[in-house]
Amino acid sequence: MPANPPRPQVKVRRINLDTGRENVVVISRQSMALRPDVFRGFSRVELRANGKVLLATLLLTDDGMVGPDEIGLAEPAFHRFAEPVGTPVTVTPASRPSSLDSVLGKIQGRTMSEAEITAIVDDISRYRYSDMELAAFLVGSASFMSSGELLALTKAMAQAGTQLTWDHRVVVDKHCIGGIPGNRTSMVVVPIVAAHGLMIPKTSSRAITSPAGTADTMEVLARVDLGVNELREVVNACHGCLAWGGHVNLSPADDILISVERPLSLDTREQMVASIMSKKLAAGSTHLLIDLPVGPSAKLARANDAMRLRKLFEFVGDHFGIEVEVITTDGRQPIGNGIGPVLEAQDVMAVLGNEPGAPRDLREKSLRLAAHLLEHDPELRGGAGYARARELLDGGAALRQMQKIIDAQGPSPCRSELGNLTADIVAPHDGVVTAIDCLRFNRLARSAGAPIDKGAGIKLFKKIGDRVTRGEPLYRIYAFGESELDLAVAGANAESGYTLDAQAGRETR
Repeated sequence: MPANPPRPQVKVRRINLDTGRENVVVISRQSMALRPDVFRGFSRVELRANGKVLLATLLLTDDGMVGPDEIGLAEPAFHRFAEPVGTPVTVTPASRPSSLDSVLGKIQGRTMSEAEITAIVDDISRYRYSDMELAAFLVGSASFMSSGELLALTKAMAQAGTQLTWDHRVVVDKHCIGGIPGNRTSMVVVPIVAAHGLMIPKTSSRAITSPAGTADTMEVLARVDLGVNELREVVNACHGCLAWGGHVNLSPADDILISVERPLSLDTREQMVASIMSKKLAAGSTHLLIDLPVGPSAKLARANDAMRLRKLFEFVGDHFGIEVEVITTDGRQPIGNGIGPVLEAQDVMAVLGNEPGAPRDLREKSLRLAAHLLEHDPELRGGAGYARARELLDGGAALRQMQKIIDAQGPSPCRSELGNLTADIVAPHDGVVTAIDCLRFNRLARSAGAPIDKGAGIKLFKKIGDRVTRGEPLYRIYAFGESELDLAVAGANAESGYTLDAQAGRETR
């Protein structure tokens, strides 16, 4: 019987095209090695070279972007495939991931086994799912997730990427569920706790729908894309770090799921808990503090919502041997004065430097959170955490520790100046500020260009309870481009995000 003929090959070409998270490849409609009329019927293809396999979405082109003997790999696909330009590859239609059968069963109401969930997470972390297939899994899981499925999902996501271990009995960490602009408490808490001597290897995310994540803000001050070995060196030298978790590859499936979750506004309690706990499990945390902001425009609007979420965190923590403490905090308004990486970094350094104009709310919340973590030190007397945290902050030890962490992580590759274009949004009438819409300010700051432009964002002049007069600035928008500034100003003029009680303003005269 004759041997199968060798499959035709095409050469890798790098395409300067940012396709976000998705792997995208391009072939010419005049391809000599591949038959475009055959591949037109397949949305996904499989590339193979030197033992490597990459699944990608296929596009056809007529414009000469790639030659007839080439296949173009967009930037994400090129980096993940990690083969040099000119490498010959074989291309075949991609088979459907078998784990999708489990997703279909979940949509139909069936409970998934641990093995099924592990297979799904493995396929997701290897980029074998399209965005539609990811959405199907998320929607199916959002309808109902059993306690067993929650534990299996947490475990599978933690084991899919890097898992850090530390030679310390106590490894503390903190996490906020997000949604509150300017809430950069981690950047104050980490140097306080590290200055005391507790280990706190803080890995954080970049922003997805917010104007800044902790990693985006820290990147104004230092490099955050540390490798695993670099991260270990920083933590061993400084007792802590503030690094981007995505570069260390902690729970990679979670980052993929979040990128689809957020645009769909899917944020169920079970998926949120699995997301957070998988990263903390992978990071080697032993003691975890969870911050649940509660407020009208926060992710949690009522105390009852926070209580139900707290029980889930405690349940998962107990199962995996992580001591979890959950506290509720004030989520009625942004924390600090700045929204956007540069403005938030200025707030952080003002608090650490004990500057007179430093935002008091960021300082006090950070001290409270640090106090909870410091109480895990067996050498510290019970109830002494707050006094110790304040001592470290007021005495300058926290600032010195932050500088040590910055020096260890290396210089920032980013610009740190504020946007050169500004516009003030003023009060339409006299009154007292009674509400500030957190979600609205997240959107306005992103419209101004944050976090892509780190110096873009919003500086707040007024908080809840402040009295204002007509024409007085409520906040200032910073941007680098006129189109971004115009977009943010138009949004602010349509809905400023502030609620002013005019009657209260008249009564105080």
